[in-house]
Amino acid sequence: AKSNRYNAALNVNYTLFDGLGRYYDYKRLKEEYKLSELQARETIENTISQLFTVYYNVAQVSENVQTLEQTLAISKDRIQRAEYQFEYGQGTKLDILNAQVDINNDSINLINAKQQLINAKRDLNVVLGNVLTSTFSVETAINFLLDLDKDDLLSKMKTNNVTLLQVENNIRINQFLVKANKSGFLPTVGLTGSYGWNRNNNNAASFLAVSTNTGLSGGINLSWNLFDGGGTVTRFQNAKINLENQQYEKQSLLISVERDFYNAWDDYQNRLAIYQVQENNIITSKNNFDRTEEKFKLGQVTSIEFRQAQLNLLNAELSRNQAKYQAKLAELSVLQLSGELLNVKF
Repeated sequence: AKSNRYNAALNVNYTLFDGLGRYYDYKRLKEEYKLSELQARETIENTISQLFTVYYNVAQVSENVQTLEQTLAISKDRIQRAEYQFEYGQGTKLDILNAQVDINNDSINLINAKQQLINAKRDLNVVLGNVLTSTFSVETAINFLLDLDKDDLLSKMKTNNVTLLQVENNIRINQFLVKANKSGFLPTVGLTGSYGWNRNNNNAASFLAVSTNTGLSGGINLSWNLFDGGGTVTRFQNAKINLENQQYEKQSLLISVERDFYNAWDDYQNRLAIYQVQENNIITSKNNFDRTEEKFKLGQVTSIEFRQAQLNLLNAELSRNQAKYQAKLAELSVLQLSGELLNVKF
């Protein structure tokens, strides 16, 4: 006598309440996603800052090369004049030798500056991902954002600074983590359901040849972890400690960022003032050189005095170039600290 039995069942379990642990985990994951966006923004800001630093270095060295080329041209004109004067008996061989020494020094300075420019362009090309050709020039005109308001930027810094935003985001993450761990003290309520199917193929001696049974059942279960070796308590306490640490870190970081902002703002104002002074110094040095050059052509000043006026003009122009780009970089630092670096058009 042979009989067959077939059984099949479908069981469903659904958690109705777990102390809101899953809800706070979802909130925490959303905040972690926002944190990743802030980290990406910080990377972008640092990359832009690096890009401008390298770019302005190329621009500064480019202007230095132009200035040194002009200086070398003046020195070449001077040696030619000294040679004419020597031929007509109005000068000495010493004047020619002095002019030649100055030409050699100016040539060396120009060669070094051109090499610096080549290196700076390579650095810029690396930052841009090697998309530029070896021969390119950069714009050297600088526009300063002179309408910046200190109080307005300070207010924006407290709400838009990427470092402060990240620590605030970490605080929210730890707040949700504390709540999620706190849910471990609460019971779990679940909904259960099952559907079963049974079929019996009986042998010929049985009263029923085939019998089939189906059934649907459901219920609610309640579980409460009364003791887990203190694991839940430990996790909850650690989460609270981490939250307190993040709050203390925010207070400390706010003080540091405010200090950095005030330092950056004062540095920006000082460099703007220095740049203006250097611009005025250019005018004075140019006038002094022009008058000295006229007297030199008339034989009223020596070659040493002429060279000194030439060097004064050269140093003034090199200092002006440096002051201009340092002031612009200081401006970028203020914008980055205030969180406005990505919102400004240059």
